[in-house]
Amino acid sequence: MNKSEEDSLLFPAYPVGCYKLILTASPIPVDTYDVTVTEDLGEIQLIKIEKRKYWFPDDWYLKYVTVKTPIGDYLEFPCYRWITDEKEVVLRDGRAKLFGDDKTQVLKHHKRKELEDRQKMYRWAEWHPGFPLNIDAKSHKELPRNIQFDSEKGVDFILNYTKAMENLFVNRFMHMFQSSWSDFADFEKIFVRISNTISEYVMQHWQEDFMFGYQFLNGCNPVMIKKCTELPKKFPVTTEMVECSLERNLTLEEEIKQGNIFIVDYELLDGIEGNKTDPCTIQYIAAPICLLYKNLEKKIVPIAIQINQVPKTDNPIFLPSDAKNDWLLAKIWVRSSDFHVHQTVTHLLRTHLISEVFGVAMFRQLPAVHPLFKLLVPHVRFTIAINTKAREQLICEYGLFDKANATGGGGHVQMVQRAMKDLTYSSLCFPEEIKTRSMESSEDIPYYYYRDDGVKVWKAIKSFVTDVVDIYYDSEEKVLEDLELQAFVKDIYVYGLRGNKASGFPKTIKTRQKLSEYLTVVIFTTSAQHAAVNFGQYDWCSWIPNAPPTMRCPPPTEKGSVTIEYIVESLPDRGRSCWHLGAVWALSQFQENEVFLGMYPDEHFIEKPVKEAMRKFRQSLDEITSYIAERNRNKKLPYCYLSPDHIPNSVAV
Repeated sequence: MNKSEEDSLLFPAYPVGCYKLILTASPIPVDTYDVTVTEDLGEIQLIKIEKRKYWFPDDWYLKYVTVKTPIGDYLEFPCYRWITDEKEVVLRDGRAKLFGDDKTQVLKHHKRKELEDRQKMYRWAEWHPGFPLNIDAKSHKELPRNIQFDSEKGVDFILNYTKAMENLFVNRFMHMFQSSWSDFADFEKIFVRISNTISEYVMQHWQEDFMFGYQFLNGCNPVMIKKCTELPKKFPVTTEMVECSLERNLTLEEEIKQGNIFIVDYELLDGIEGNKTDPCTIQYIAAPICLLYKNLEKKIVPIAIQINQVPKTDNPIFLPSDAKNDWLLAKIWVRSSDFHVHQTVTHLLRTHLISEVFGVAMFRQLPAVHPLFKLLVPHVRFTIAINTKAREQLICEYGLFDKANATGGGGHVQMVQRAMKDLTYSSLCFPEEIKTRSMESSEDIPYYYYRDDGVKVWKAIKSFVTDVVDIYYDSEEKVLEDLELQAFVKDIYVYGLRGNKASGFPKTIKTRQKLSEYLTVVIFTTSAQHAAVNFGQYDWCSWIPNAPPTMRCPPPTEKGSVTIEYIVESLPDRGRSCWHLGAVWALSQFQENEVFLGMYPDEHFIEKPVKEAMRKFRQSLDEITSYIAERNRNKKLPYCYLSPDHIPNSVAV
């Protein structure tokens, strides 16, 4: 059966009779209108919906239109859009169509006008030089209605942070904004104990080396650690320094050759200016290098820390054999630096900002009838809105980010500009990124649940995407000839990656295999990767000494001089601690009515093969969820961030 024959069976010309239009919408759940025609309609190509202000004064969200024909057939016309003011919406039927599939001028004109209108609404803009481009809107209310949050209050950062601090009972400390805590136990005054959570376990064990090392594998920022193949000259650690930490009676060089040494380098922070928005408090930033060791229990523990990049007498290498306070403060400096890189690079740049690029390019270049629009639209839900709100309130000049973070006041902008050179296509391909850091072997490096679960979810997404691609693209030529797809890919490369050849992002896609990989990158980044680095923030960062957002004293320049009092004075004061706690609480909460990976309540696709692919996808995700639940059973530190039932479809918080 050829395509035209198949279409004629699905949407044949219908005779004279009574056509019933069933509109499913909000705020009115279902309205039914009977429309009688006195002539042969032929093939129904388009449906036009108009809203008059005097009929419906409020915006009207239309989910879909179902047309019941005289012979009892049902035709689906998906919408899932707001109808506002005196605007009209013209809908096509639910069959997905590639570029070139349309044969009539009416349908070609409709698609062309849709993209022209969208490109006027979804314009690119530059927030800061060197950043990925973003949507041209200065505030949430300036966004196209269809991508705004249903309630702006739900994403008001100032309101949410204030509510969070009220819920956590920390507002009572705000009048002592710049005063220091008395000791570590004093931080418990704002620490909320929630039964059986990771946060309490962190509070109890944060000073221990195993907890410090574990976080590089399964904490908020599990993307920094890599196998050390050669010690950098700027980090002159010797066997004599660390021999008390080495358990195999080997030299440091031999341990490196056997794959037992790992390194984390925060070079990105070198020279970043500390926050100067508060003239009463000097805030410091360091750029540490940390060496880690896989001991005989196959646990990762730290064995050497240099707090800044250049080795010299006033920048000593701290060791576990040093005085307890020296070693503890060195680890705190690493944890603070890790917090900065996590928030600004791992979280903001590599999930939020790049996901917005995917979303803007999708709206600009893929019409609603395109199968890739239907596939991707659930994965950019509210992303542009949350980022716009963040630029409006959170990471803007004098925004909330400046209140508690040493990288506020412009440091976070410098960091994103630097980190853009490492934002490559291959670094967003999950298995490849793991391999680049030589962290792929579960036998050599057990307990790396971020890697293990991430690979499973990546494979499930890629299998699903491949199934969908194969439904609509039956040859490589179909991929090459899809000018809408190619325009989407080009928009991402030119605007998202600023046309940087070194990024490795493709300008065009030529094969179905490459298309499947590319779409997997988009969906994995906007769903799983964001979940992995976002929803553990309260777990790992609510105990302030474990993730200080700022340091108020400079790093020690010699060994043997650090006291507990100096450490406490270095940590955030009461006010900044409260703001920090409110932030990590608010950022760790799911949206109301969250839609999780594999759930597609909006039925953009009507084709049975795609619905079968979705069913198969959900089955794979259910199996991963069950596996993770079983593994986590009775664990003191369960890892759930990449369990599919904890992965929202999109970046929306």
